[in-house]
Amino acid sequence: MQHLRMVRFALLVCVGALTACGGHRAVPSTDRRPVETESATARTNKALVSEKSSSLRQPASPIRTVVHGDTLYSIAWETGRDYRELATWNRIPPPYTIRPGQELRVTPPAEKKTPPVPKPAKTTAKSKVPARPSTSAGKTAKAVAAPPATVPVPKTAGVSTDKSKTKTDTRKKSNTKPLKSPDVGKAGTIVGSWTWPTDGQVLKRFSDSDSGKGLDIGGNRGQAVKAAAGGRVVYQGSGLRGYGQLIIIKHSDEFLSAYAHNDRIHVKEGDVVKRGQKIADMGSTGTDRVKLHFEIRRQGVPTDPLRYLPKR
Repeated sequence: MQHLRMVRFALLVCVGALTACGGHRAVPSTDRRPVETESATARTNKALVSEKSSSLRQPASPIRTVVHGDTLYSIAWETGRDYRELATWNRIPPPYTIRPGQELRVTPPAEKKTPPVPKPAKTTAKSKVPARPSTSAGKTAKAVAAPPATVPVPKTAGVSTDKSKTKTDTRKKSNTKPLKSPDVGKAGTIVGSWTWPTDGQVLKRFSDSDSGKGLDIGGNRGQAVKAAAGGRVVYQGSGLRGYGQLIIIKHSDEFLSAYAHNDRIHVKEGDVVKRGQKIADMGSTGTDRVKLHFEIRRQGVPTDPLRYLPKR
C-alpha cells in the first residue's frame, strides 16, 4: 500500500509540472499581439504625416512637363515664379502658348562662367625718343601753323542772334511732361483701384506660410465672386492642387489675381472682364467649407491683398 501511495504521489507531481510548463508557454503568445498591432498603427500614422507634409507648390524637378489644361500663367503661379521669367528661360514669345508634353524649365538656368581674358605680354624694348627739330625748322613750322586773320562774317537775314529767345525756347521744351502709363499708377497699383472680390468675413489673413498666401473670405454657397480689378482671364480650371476650381486674371504686366474654391464659373480663358464683374459662384471645391480664397501677386511674388483693397 505504501508503495502504491508513493507512485500516485509521483504521478501527481509530474502532472502538476506539465501543467505549469504549458501555462508558461501561453503567456508570451498573448503578449505579442498588442505589440504587433501598435507597430502597425505607428507605421500608418507616419505615412499620413509624410503625405501631409509634402509640398504642393514647389516642383521636385527643375523641369516640368506640360499637361492638358496647363497655361504658362498657371505653372508660374504653382511654382511661385513670374510668368515672364518662365517665358525667358524657355524662349516662349507672347502670347505665351504652350502645348501638352512640352518640357519647361521652372528654375533659373545655371550661369555660364566667362573665361578670364589673358593679359597682354609686357614689352621690354625701350621706345625711341624722336629727335628734337632744329631751330630753323621750328620757326618754319610756327609760321605755317599760324591761324589766318579773323574775317568779319556778315549778318544773314532771317537768322536771329538774340540769346534771350534761345533761353525761352529751351525753357519751354524742358517743361514738357511725359505721358503716364494708362495701366499702372502710383506704387504700381492699378488705375481705378481695386474692389473686394466678395462680401463676407475675413476668416484668414495673409501670411508668409505656404497655406496663407492670400485672404480666406467666408460666405454662402452661390454667393457672387467678382473681379477685383479689370483684366483678362489667363487661367480657368482645377489643375492646381489645393485651389479647387480656380480663376487667374492678368491685370497688367506686373499684377495677377486668383479666385479659388469656386462652384460655378461664368468666364473662360481669354475673356476680358471689368472691375466688379461677376466671374463665379462661391463654393467649396478643394476645401472643407464654403469660402473664397483670394490672392494678389506682383511680379510672381505673393503680396498682402489688404494693401490694395479699400478699407471697410
